[in-house]
Parts: sequence; structure tokens; C-alpha cells
Amino acid sequence: MSDFHQTGAITTFHNVTRREEDGLIEEVARYAKFRPVTLVLPSLFSELEGAALEKIVDTLIEMPWINNIYVGLDRASEEEFRYAKNFFSRLPQHHRVLWNDGPRMQAIHEKLAGENVAPTELGKGRNAWYLMGYAQAVPRGSQVLALHDCDILTYNAALLARLLYPVIHPDFKFVFSKGFYGRVAEGKFNGRVARLLVAPLLQALDLVIGPHNFTRYLAAFRYPLSGEFAMKMDIVPDVRIPSDWGLEIGFLSEVRRNANQGQIAQVDIADIYDHKHQALSEDDATSGLSRMSTDIVKAILRKLATEGVVISESTLRALKASYYRTALDMMEAYAADAVFNGARVDRHQEEKAVELFASNIMEAGEVFLRDPSSTPFIPNWRRIKSVYPNIFHDLAEAVKDDMEEI
Repeated sequence: MSDFHQTGAITTFHNVTRREEDGLIEEVARYAKFRPVTLVLPSLFSELEGAALEKIVDTLIEMPWINNIYVGLDRASEEEFRYAKNFFSRLPQHHRVLWNDGPRMQAIHEKLAGENVAPTELGKGRNAWYLMGYAQAVPRGSQVLALHDCDILTYNAALLARLLYPVIHPDFKFVFSKGFYGRVAEGKFNGRVARLLVAPLLQALDLVIGPHNFTRYLAAFRYPLSGEFAMKMDIVPDVRIPSDWGLEIGFLSEVRRNANQGQIAQVDIADIYDHKHQALSEDDATSGLSRMSTDIVKAILRKLATEGVVISESTLRALKASYYRTALDMMEAYAADAVFNGARVDRHQEEKAVELFASNIMEAGEVFLRDPSSTPFIPNWRRIKSVYPNIFHDLAEAVKDDMEEI
């Protein structure tokens, strides 16, 4: 990003001077000696077979200053778990693979389910939640926790160093850092859900319900749906993780509830960022961007309701109409911006996405109105320890036994 604008809601770390990357990485490595870092990586087994994760591991090998690396492995058989252990074995850091589908982890999950405190949905949210629990069970002195996805095709060491910088610098007060970047790859504007749903939806909410601190807070994030964040370990026990596809929005809500906004930062972590892309899935509301958009809208409505905003059928109708007009206007702005940059957007596909998102605003709202007290959040780890006092011991032992015996 070429500007240094601050919104006032949170602090933004820009990449204005294009600082030399090696020097930045070396500085973060020095700080990591005094504020050790644990990196957690939620992963599907299928991602081990892709090009992105191979490059990520190659890069992490050159970053020995990371204290621990914990990988959450989903949708893997026993044979695939063995493959994963071998895949990550070349990491020089202390590392472990959590086999979430294995009998030991499943036994812990069933015990939590018996107390009605287990994650109810499969997916990244549940994976990240178990990783955050394991990071507390086996902290090994770490003071900072970082998380990023395993499908980043443009990954490099500077990305992680930039992400960590606000929370690892000894003179800074920040407890949470969120990554942002331009979603442009191969001459195409990506990030449809952020551009065409979240941004115009927040503007529409300001028109329908009036300016609100929460919508102002979300709007301050350049890319609120990014999957990269870092935070002080001190706040991990109190943060709840959404189990549905509203993970990133819900996580930002939780951080705001547990920290002062002055302690929250976003940081420009990459000039170019590319990863796997979800299909629009206009014919399947249970997958792709269709499912994601519905869950995001539900997450925003639920948070607004907890802050005293009244949501009604008339609110939803006005919101849909306002969103649709705002999104179409923003779509034109993005199209012009793409031309200016010698890039492109598919106007037909963009408008199809806007139409789908508008419909899903009503769908999400109706779900919310039918059951306004429903929450997709998994209880925080402080509550889990109260219900299951030996949870950290059992988690540590389960992972240790899987790593040694399978």
C-alpha cells in the first residue's frame, strides 16, 4: 500500500518505504529470543499434496527462531497421518501434528461433547480451536501465537515476520495483529467476499441502523477476512472461536471484546497474495462462497444484537435493498480501478456474486430471527478447563502418543 492513512479505530502498519526484508526478518528473530513464538497451522490433508504447503515448509526451515510449529491435520486416515508426520519431519523447530480424526483426539472430542462444550461443526474453526488449546497445553515458554493458512501460494519469510512485528516488538502495546494485502493475482482482482459483501454490507448497515462502533471497527480492517493473525498468548484462553465460516469476522469480534482497540493492529504483510479460490456455489447453499457469505452475515447480525441493535424483518428488507445498491456502485468502482491498474474483473461474475450475496443477507437474517440466541461460538479454553480440568494433560498425551506410536 502506498499511503499511511490511519482510521483511528485500530492502528495500521503500512509498507510505505518498502523496507529491506532481510533486515526486518533479522529484527523479528532477535525479538523472538525474548518473546518466543508458536506458529499453528490448520491444514487439510489435501493441502499436503498441493504446491503451496511444500513451499511454506521450505520457508519455515529457514526460520529456526520460531519456537514451536503445531499442525492441525483434518480429513486424514492413519496412513495419511503417517505421511504428514514424515512431510513435516524436516522442520528443525519443535513441531507436532495433531491428528484430529484419530481415535485419541476423537476420544477427547467425545468427552467434550458429553459436556456440550465441543465444536459442533467440522472445519477450520474447530481445527484452529484445538490448535490453540494444544498451544496452551504445551506452551514451551511461548509468549506469542501466530496462525496462517496452508494454501498461500505466494508465501515467504517476510510475510510471517511482518505479521508478528506489532505483537513481538518490545516497545509496542499491541496484543493482536491482523494481516492484510492486495488480493490481485495474474492480473485479476480477487477477494470477492471482502470486496462485494463485507465492505458494502458495512456501509449499508450504517445507512439502515446508523453509525455503530462495531461496524466502524470492522470497516477499519483493510481485509477483515484474511486468515493470518498473531496475538499474545495471554489473551488466548479468553477468545472464543466460531465454528462456522464466520470464523474471521467472529474472531475479530472476540478480540475486540477481550482487548482495548488501541491494542489491536493490522499490518501489510504482502504486495501480492494468492491462494486457492472458493467457487461461488450459487446452486449449493452449503458450500463455497454461498455458505461463507451466509455465515458472515449471521456473525455480524448476532454481534450487533449483543450490542443492543434491534433486528427485524423490516430492518432486513431495508438492509438488502441498501446493500444491493451500494454493492453495485462499489462494483463499478472496482472495475474502473482494475482498468487503471491494467487488471481485470469479470463484470458478469461480479454481478452474479452481488445478487447471490443480497439473497443470502435475507436468508441469514431469517435464520437469525428464527433463533436469535443461537451461537456458533465454541466455548473459550478457560471454560473448557473448568469443565474438564485434565484437558491440557490429555491433549498433550494424545498428541505425544500419536507422534510416537503411529
